[in-house]
Amino acid sequence: MPEICRFFGVVIVMFADDHNPPHFHMKYGDYYAIYTIDKGIIKGEMPVRIVRMVSTWVKLHKEELFINWENLQKGIEPNVIEPLKNV
Repeated sequence: MPEICRFFGVVIVMFADDHNPPHFHMKYGDYYAIYTIDKGIIKGEMPVRIVRMVSTWVKLHKEELFINWENLQKGIEPNVIEPLKNV
């Protein structure tokens, strides 16, 4: 499971054999969700505070997320992305 980032207890991973649209999986405690890079959560649940933090992180790293998605589809390992440092 390629972990691309971890911050404030949130773990973000992307999988090579995953389906479109471009997305990542996130876990926080007992919560789990799938988050599309363009639209937000499409499956699962997360506390609102965590969704806001992840949304901020996505805005800061959208290009890197799309590059990781494309690389994984080509069988290339994803790059680690800098965590969110301030909320």
